[in-house]
Amino acid sequence: MIIFADQNQANISFMNSSATQSQNASLAAIGLKPSGQVFWNLTPAELIEKTILNGQGTLTDTGALSIDTGEFTGRSPKDKFIVREAVTESTVWWGDINQPFESAHFDALYERVVEYLGTCKELYIRDAYACADPSYRLNIRVLTELAWSNLFAHNLFLRPEASELPGFNHEWLIVNAPGFRAVPERDHTRQHNFTIVSFSRKIILIGGSGYTGEIKKGIFSVLNYLLPQERKVLSMHCSANVGKEDDTAVFFGLSGTGKTTLSADPERRLIGDDEHGWASGSVFNFEGGCYAKCVDLSAEKEPQIFNAIRYGTLLENTFYHPGTRNINYADISKTENTRAAYPIYLIDNIMSPSVGGEPRNIFFLTADAFGVLPPISRLTTGQAMYHFISGYTAKVAGTEVGVTEPQATFSACFGKAFLPLHPTKYAELLGEKLKSNRVNVWLVNTGWCGGPYGIGNRIKLSYTRALISAALKGQLDQVEYKQMPFFNLQTPVACPGVPSELLFPRNAWSDKEAYDLKATELAEKFIKNFAPYADNANDEILSGAPRTSEALKMS
Repeated sequence: MIIFADQNQANISFMNSSATQSQNASLAAIGLKPSGQVFWNLTPAELIEKTILNGQGTLTDTGALSIDTGEFTGRSPKDKFIVREAVTESTVWWGDINQPFESAHFDALYERVVEYLGTCKELYIRDAYACADPSYRLNIRVLTELAWSNLFAHNLFLRPEASELPGFNHEWLIVNAPGFRAVPERDHTRQHNFTIVSFSRKIILIGGSGYTGEIKKGIFSVLNYLLPQERKVLSMHCSANVGKEDDTAVFFGLSGTGKTTLSADPERRLIGDDEHGWASGSVFNFEGGCYAKCVDLSAEKEPQIFNAIRYGTLLENTFYHPGTRNINYADISKTENTRAAYPIYLIDNIMSPSVGGEPRNIFFLTADAFGVLPPISRLTTGQAMYHFISGYTAKVAGTEVGVTEPQATFSACFGKAFLPLHPTKYAELLGEKLKSNRVNVWLVNTGWCGGPYGIGNRIKLSYTRALISAALKGQLDQVEYKQMPFFNLQTPVACPGVPSELLFPRNAWSDKEAYDLKATELAEKFIKNFAPYADNANDEILSGAPRTSEALKMS
């Protein structure tokens, strides 16, 4: 039996016979022979109701739907594969990030998964799309075993108009079967869970894991492969917003650097908080929603996220205060990766549609726990490409088990786990776009100054906001710059609202010799991290590398 949601009323209606035949043909085309009910494009209210009736979730005191994703509370990178075939053989960056999967093994596993789904009592199908700029729209069909997984797809992908749904043609198919467990000896997976992308069949196959982020990041990986090669669009793991003068700004940064906080500016409209494309003439959101971390969430620290957690939002792996339906955001007894998935329209002050012009300012955010990098510096094109490939931040003591002192962390292009192509491909495309547009690229340290973590102090958020505001307003275009040693960074000598002694980190250290040693140590970490990419990097990228103290003495 096939059931669909009436787009004009919040009730479930049976399809007429002709529509049923059409939908049956769509299911047959993907090899699915359902024995239970198939629900098409249910509304959030209907998906929430189905989840509660199936005993898989509860409503919080704000109306959000709270669920448990089961065994997996985050992505499983070691169980992510790309099918090695003619279209991918010579283009994919094969290795630990992109592990190959044989085409015949994928076909056999796909058949087993759809056979399993055919035995389910209920299935949920959603038609959606990615890329807010219509020139790059990618139509997606999401087939899920669970109602709340389908709600996630509704919230995170872009939503077609009701008039578009009849006869909707999808280009990519996502098959999500958390209840299916692979047999590694038979299915050639590493263990019982898997995420596999086939570019020839245009299918993302997910099994054995209820973590919804696999759905979102699967499509991000697909766009990271298609857009740079086929359309010369730079795919970016970043947030973006637009000011009152229609000036677009882009913010890159790994976890803990302040990307979400700093891009959520009440004076600027949010394009999106995570995934974007930079095309000729536009920066556009890939998504239709946000997937925000919730650990220690509060109305004071993250008011936009806090206020978005209401009816229609999906909360993952959180717990209530005892005897209430009030979420305890400090309770991370299951995972630190508690999440809220909500449609972007639950955020105030957004761009609609989620498209801005070409960026005027790009910010690389890093929380430097070594206290070496200046609070802000302006990068050359070569430095921008180098730091883009580096994707640096630092973990501090207590953030992870076993971390007792600051540790440098690098993630190529600020999203290494989602790059099907070699990082230099994205960096070269960034360089091309920087040269053809007037764009300032800034390296912003949201970490420590005056010494490393444990000795120095974390740079105040108010100072970071003042630096970014000055950059956005053009106030840093006219001031004098001085070159910082080791990293050759151009640093402004003054900025409104920021003490001048903070702008040059060496001056803020009481022990200048200790600073030089720490700066040399960090520079060497950059150089060591970059070594695997160096053979593929052009001279301009290599020119952006830091220099150690030995190199400085020789120059």
